[in-house]
Amino acid sequence: MANPEDLFKQIIAHAKEYGYVFPSSEIYDGLSAVYDYAQYGVELKNNIKQYWWKAMVQMHDHIVGIDSAIFMHPTVWKASGHVDAFNDPMIDNKDSKKRYRADILIEEYIAKLEDRINKEIAKAKKRFNPFDEKMFRETNPNVLRNQQKIDEVTTRLADLMNSSDMAGLKQLIEELEIACPVSGSRNWTDVRQFNLMFATQMGSVSEGADTVYLRPETAQGIFVNFLNVYKTGRMKVPFGIAQIGKAFRNEIVARQFIFRMREFEQMEMQFFVRPGEELTWFEYWKEERMKWHQNLGIPAEKFRFHDHDKLAHYANAATDIEFEFPFGFKELEGIHSRTDFDLAQHEKFSGKKLRYFDPETNESYVPYVVETSIGLDRMFLAILSHAYKEETLQDGSQRVVLSLPPILAPVKVAILPLVRKDGLPEKAREIQDLLKQHMMCQYDEKDAIGRRYRRQDAIGTPYCITVDNQTLEDQTVTVRERDSMEQIRVPIEQLLQTIKF
Repeated sequence: MANPEDLFKQIIAHAKEYGYVFPSSEIYDGLSAVYDYAQYGVELKNNIKQYWWKAMVQMHDHIVGIDSAIFMHPTVWKASGHVDAFNDPMIDNKDSKKRYRADILIEEYIAKLEDRINKEIAKAKKRFNPFDEKMFRETNPNVLRNQQKIDEVTTRLADLMNSSDMAGLKQLIEELEIACPVSGSRNWTDVRQFNLMFATQMGSVSEGADTVYLRPETAQGIFVNFLNVYKTGRMKVPFGIAQIGKAFRNEIVARQFIFRMREFEQMEMQFFVRPGEELTWFEYWKEERMKWHQNLGIPAEKFRFHDHDKLAHYANAATDIEFEFPFGFKELEGIHSRTDFDLAQHEKFSGKKLRYFDPETNESYVPYVVETSIGLDRMFLAILSHAYKEETLQDGSQRVVLSLPPILAPVKVAILPLVRKDGLPEKAREIQDLLKQHMMCQYDEKDAIGRRYRRQDAIGTPYCITVDNQTLEDQTVTVRERDSMEQIRVPIEQLLQTIKF
């Protein structure tokens, strides 16, 4: 098996070669951290959206959906705090002229220490059987030393970020002797804040134009529509509003393929609750969202909760669901208890009352909010990276397969005539016409049948239907399952009952 770095490169190459993700504007040498979803990528992306929407909206009586505009009144972002506080601490290396996020440089230093611990544990596991990892962590001097350093640096970083101490961040980088990954030098500038919002002008002439922003998150579109949804939907607390939409951030450190981009898509749900009940609902949504991820058949050990060391000023609880990407555990989804900050701020800045009258308590209040927010592009990458497999078969041949969950696979069924004659293509087209009303199908008659199987494996198609001469005789076809490669003979009239998702 390739090492994680090489594996990630192979996944990126596979995504391009098989029509999942293309670099944007590639004929003009591309645009940094911007990507286009190709013919199979857009299908996988849409299937993830539908799977999320069904779980969050269709299956809940008390959650509804909206689709708010990307452009919003500029005061929205003043009220939310984005104009004044949506910043990242940036630092430049004077020799390489490269810019980095100061906190990420320090987090990468911590990750290297964690890698050292993991290597020590891996070595010990090979030497000792049985192996008590807990005892080893508590007694091995190298592990203890590195863990102590991790705890110290993590605490200092959280304190510095909480206090927005830019000078302290630079001092910590210098103390840890963190070097620029490009130049290898430690010749750093001061750390300064950099606002991440994209600004543009709205108006007929530049002199009279107003500054507006491309939204950096979709949540505010939900909050400013709270009153409209509450009244028109006759909603009762607790209730939720869900949304899928594009967001834009001028990320300086955009990296790791589609994991961190400047244009990305979010799937968010804001759940409005009575004040005092928010932490109960926070725990509820933590468990519900973890179940949703694991229901896709991905092993539970690929996920973990990570509680925030630094809470946003508006939150009283926050955790991330992290996924083990090829480059390590990283945030996939956030669950946050946002208190009443957002609605209270919009009430203050707009002058409009954003309150809920509770008939059970006979009182009016600003609801508290529990948020679930998942990056659609990160979910796409998690699904793709887990599904990618390189296998050696019993006959010694190799295949690359995307073992995508069938419900998410871009193409559900490929219809393959064994040869391009004797009426087989015509029969295959009849079967395609039968099935395409119910699922995404693909017809393929080019190359030998074995090569076509391999191509569909690489695309991630769960089932292949082969039409041969026997089909014309008894109206049966061969159905091949992708992961096991098992083949069964099925009557055409039973295909819809056989192929289920």
